[in-house]
Amino acid sequence: MYRKEEPEVNIEQIIARLKGIFGGSGGSSDGGGSGSTKVPYVIVGIVVLGLIGWFATGFFSVQPGEQAAVRMFGQYSDTKGTGLQWWWPGPVGARDIVSVDEIRRLELGVRAGTPVLDESLMITGDPDEQGAPGEAPNIVDVQLLVQYDIKNLEDYLYKVVSPDSFTLKDATETSLRQIVGSRPIDDVLTENKEVIQIETKSKLQGILDQYQSGIRIREVKLLYVFAPEQVKDAFDDVVRAKEDKARIINLADAYKESVLPQARGEAAKALQDAEGTRQKNIAVAVGEAESFLAIQREYNKSKDVTRKRLYLEAMEEILPGIGKILGNPDEVILVNPDTGGNIVPVPVSGGQE
Repeated sequence: MYRKEEPEVNIEQIIARLKGIFGGSGGSSDGGGSGSTKVPYVIVGIVVLGLIGWFATGFFSVQPGEQAAVRMFGQYSDTKGTGLQWWWPGPVGARDIVSVDEIRRLELGVRAGTPVLDESLMITGDPDEQGAPGEAPNIVDVQLLVQYDIKNLEDYLYKVVSPDSFTLKDATETSLRQIVGSRPIDDVLTENKEVIQIETKSKLQGILDQYQSGIRIREVKLLYVFAPEQVKDAFDDVVRAKEDKARIINLADAYKESVLPQARGEAAKALQDAEGTRQKNIAVAVGEAESFLAIQREYNKSKDVTRKRLYLEAMEEILPGIGKILGNPDEVILVNPDTGGNIVPVPVSGGQE
């Protein structure tokens, strides 16, 4: 948890030098007065150098991603950030340097790949909030991974005992059991794992904040979720059946999406063809009406000539293949072209049609 510090000042070297100075002074043979005068100065020098060395041990460095909590006489005083810092050395002061940005891990229900059943076995299917009975309780084996870092160094170090050990483990297990216990087993096994992770993270963070643990939860992830070994095969069959159901629904949706555009295209084409036929029939009817009106106008201008022309056109339609010879203005001679005979004069004057 803590980074091992290296001393900024070598105290042993300083003491060795002081001993050398003192030894040289005490061994001098210049005279009693001279020696006794030097001794107090030596002692003062030793004390001064000792104080300087003691103050120098208060320097320490904080690396990026670390913070240092400093104490005076055992009581928390401040938090130091990155860089070269100084604080009262012991026994007056103390410091704890902690990596606060390091992502730490906690596994629940498993240790080094080995299941821990006391932690992982949980009950699902509790009654709902209104007290109505839910699904029958089931047992499920849940393994969880929690990733976290430190958001408040003072709380982390001094407010809770073992915040990232027993406290975090117990809070995680409590949160997960509450969330899993409020949901049916299908939500835990297949359908709503993401929702369970989000709800567990939120509840766990709330508990840790209430405890003033100084821990920030980064991620909560369900590693493995199993049905109990005794009924594992039956639950596997249920899971496979649901997967088959989802697959068939997806295939049906895909077929629907492929058929609907084609049907819509054919319907649009039929509507366009109908609209075209409608416009065509309207145009033909309007044309015929205009033609009739035009004939009526011409008929009003020259009734005899128009009557004859209409009569002749009608005869052409009624007697196809019959040749006609205009003998005089009052009659038409009809000739059968196949036999060359059967000459029939048809009068056209006097209003006969």
